[in-house]
Amino acid sequence: MDKPVRVRYAPSPTGFPHVGNIRTALFNWLWARHTGGKFLVRIEDTDTARTVPGSLESILDSLRWIGLDWDEGPEVGGPHSPYFQSQRLPLYHQAAAALVKSGHAYKCYCTAERLEAMRIEQQKNKVPPGYDRKCRSMSDRERQEMESQGAKSVIRFKVPLEGQTVFNDLLRGEVVFENRNLDDFVLLKTDGFPVYHLANVVDDHWMQISHVLRAEEWLSSTPRHILMYQALGYEPPVFAHMPLILGPDRSKLSKRHGAATLTEYRDQGYLPETMLNFLALLGWSLDEKTELFTRQQLVDNFSLERVSRTAGIFNREKLDWMNGVYLRGLSLDDYIRRALPFLNKELPPDVPRPLDENYLRGWIPLIKDRARTLAEIPQLGWFFYQDKLSIAPADILIKNNQTLTLDIYHKIEDTLERVPFNKDDLEKEFRAMAASLTLKPGELFNSMRTAVTGRTVSPPLFETMVAMGKSRVLKRFQDAVQKISGS
Repeated sequence: MDKPVRVRYAPSPTGFPHVGNIRTALFNWLWARHTGGKFLVRIEDTDTARTVPGSLESILDSLRWIGLDWDEGPEVGGPHSPYFQSQRLPLYHQAAAALVKSGHAYKCYCTAERLEAMRIEQQKNKVPPGYDRKCRSMSDRERQEMESQGAKSVIRFKVPLEGQTVFNDLLRGEVVFENRNLDDFVLLKTDGFPVYHLANVVDDHWMQISHVLRAEEWLSSTPRHILMYQALGYEPPVFAHMPLILGPDRSKLSKRHGAATLTEYRDQGYLPETMLNFLALLGWSLDEKTELFTRQQLVDNFSLERVSRTAGIFNREKLDWMNGVYLRGLSLDDYIRRALPFLNKELPPDVPRPLDENYLRGWIPLIKDRARTLAEIPQLGWFFYQDKLSIAPADILIKNNQTLTLDIYHKIEDTLERVPFNKDDLEKEFRAMAASLTLKPGELFNSMRTAVTGRTVSPPLFETMVAMGKSRVLKRFQDAVQKISGS
């Protein structure tokens, strides 16, 4: 195309954005940024009955979170404002009136009761559903009579009864629909609000949209849009219908596959760069092996030719793996900055706020490589803050011997008081202690680990002790002695 690329993301605030929805936004954004074009956000809010409070804010927050900035739209404005369809009603009324005047549309006075009876009869007779075009052939006199009676009406598009509607899809090639299989669809409802088909076409024209990149589910709506473009004398954009996203079992993606809204993934501790990368690979690839991309690499390499015609598979295990990779790649300062909201939320309220960042710098590196999400960090590090550990005496006994263990723990306390509190000296001293007691190192260290952390598995013992600090470690062993002795 000779004209500049202009693409749009046009969500409806009737729910919170899921991964498929944001994946569509991402592909549009990547195409705009790759080509030096413009990315618009338009809010299709004409279905007022289904509007969900908070969904608009969630949509914009989701875009911001993964870094999809928009050139025109809510909050930033632009030359084609307003970018809310509910504020553009005069444009749709003008287009509908023009279609009626040119004979491409007509008023339909059928009541909801008649339409429901028609639908039931079609089901009974096992015929395809669709409007029976009763009002299509009404005479001017019949229409005047209905108007004089105050009958409410919708405006329907007059679909050609014969022929084909053909368009070229960038991903699927030539697509052909038989006009006889399309019904006369509604353009304007009785309340004066447009349906999606009309508002979509009018806005894409006036906003000079060059490419419509949308989900495969809208493919069957495209012939209706092509017919309207032709009837209104508009030049249609280029269409590309993106593949579906399916679960690992190749069924429709749902919550049982781990699907969630984008803000839920944020709150579960996934990084925005992870989600950007992961979503890009749900239907697009650079090659058969590359899986990790920076934002700029995605922009540089994105092309519609590499968008798949087959469904992308949502794999939660791959998402967790990828998030772990991105987490491990963060600098310590960045890691702590991103972890702090989760730590502040989950750590006990009696832990002093703000959290001591020097203390964080001591223990965060010990669990940094184990976390797959930011939300796992408080659970991995809670014992660094817990004053009282829930430990059963049996869990720390050495050779299941109370007297032996008490004697060893008193030796541990004495050793901690006199040995330099660093990893190498501690490890050297306690290995020597194990040898002098004819214990395997693991027998001593496992008991000590449980006394210090409350866990049988933890980061390396002596690094953990150093990060925790001498006074806190001594207190843990003193508490353990009390548990063992029953005092």
